[in-house]
Amino acid sequence: MKKLGFGLMRLPKTGEGEAAQIDFETVCTMVDRFLEQGFTYFDTAYMYMDYESENVFRRAVVERHPRESFTVADKMPTMFLKTREDLPRLFQEQQKKCGVDYFDYYLLHCLDTKHYKTARELDAFAFVSEMKRQGKVRQMGFSFHDTADVLDRILTDHPEVDFVQLQINYLDWDSETIQSRLCYETAMRHGKPVIVMEPVKGGSLAKVPPEAELLLRHADANASPSSWAIRFAAGLDQVMMVLSGMSTVEQLEDNIGYMKEFRPLNKEEQRLVGQVKDIIQASIAIPCTGCEYCTEGCPMQIPIPRHFARYNEYKKAPEQGLKLEETGGMPGDCIGCGQCEGACPQHLPIISLLEQVAQAAEGAR
Repeated sequence: MKKLGFGLMRLPKTGEGEAAQIDFETVCTMVDRFLEQGFTYFDTAYMYMDYESENVFRRAVVERHPRESFTVADKMPTMFLKTREDLPRLFQEQQKKCGVDYFDYYLLHCLDTKHYKTARELDAFAFVSEMKRQGKVRQMGFSFHDTADVLDRILTDHPEVDFVQLQINYLDWDSETIQSRLCYETAMRHGKPVIVMEPVKGGSLAKVPPEAELLLRHADANASPSSWAIRFAAGLDQVMMVLSGMSTVEQLEDNIGYMKEFRPLNKEEQRLVGQVKDIIQASIAIPCTGCEYCTEGCPMQIPIPRHFARYNEYKKAPEQGLKLEETGGMPGDCIGCGQCEGACPQHLPIISLLEQVAQAAEGAR
């Protein structure tokens, strides 16, 4: 199986803001091309694309291609679990939306200390194991957003899992909060294959500072910045798959171009990536990946990732002014409830960051 997976989290859209719609025709074009080039792995989840990702997967893949031509991963949304009855209800809903009798890979979604506690209380691991026994799941795992010691505890408690999905990219490799390297090494100690999410960190490693891009282009004029990030992750020995949330045909073509005949980074290329990391870390004000987990349930309906993206643009070019997202609540509307911080996979201090953005917007007037 080729190591590039199609993440159905950032699908192409037409229109802007609240009027934006998934561009289904382009999705089909991308799906067909992906399969035509020998790639098979699709990754979706319950809440992706405003709860439409699973439906789009069914329409674009399941209803248009033979079942044996692709594999699919879906996830039990642990953040929505309240009772044991939610497990079969959500699973059956996902099967219906995806249009499949079985999932090749099925994960407990977004485990951290909080969601692991929920999973334990509701016997979520036992439920997925039973679905595997019944043939409705081929391999079981979980996606993870916490520290390496928490990962070690989960894998020790549940040796029955087949794989683990981790956030790994060269920017987070030695991060004290994300702990990409430490989590990867923990998975290795437990003998679990790794699926990589956020290899391009929400697109931030696809649009690197000019100084960093110059270094990369000098080394290989034809290689995109994102190709370096994905090759970094895919080159790790225990990585079985690297997910890329592709939004355009151009991104797809770029990815399949270098992943069809994959070669890992050599030592000189790894050294170069280290230089690029230092440049990027000095340029990013807020390391948000734009996953939008924080916006679910925000009482003030603040489009947090979009405000952060505009703020990052402003910090790079302050002379252009700070133009905040006009749809939804403003940063200054935050009431400090903390819902967003509990949901953030990057463990960002969102409340104080929103205050920082609000102050910058006031000063930029």
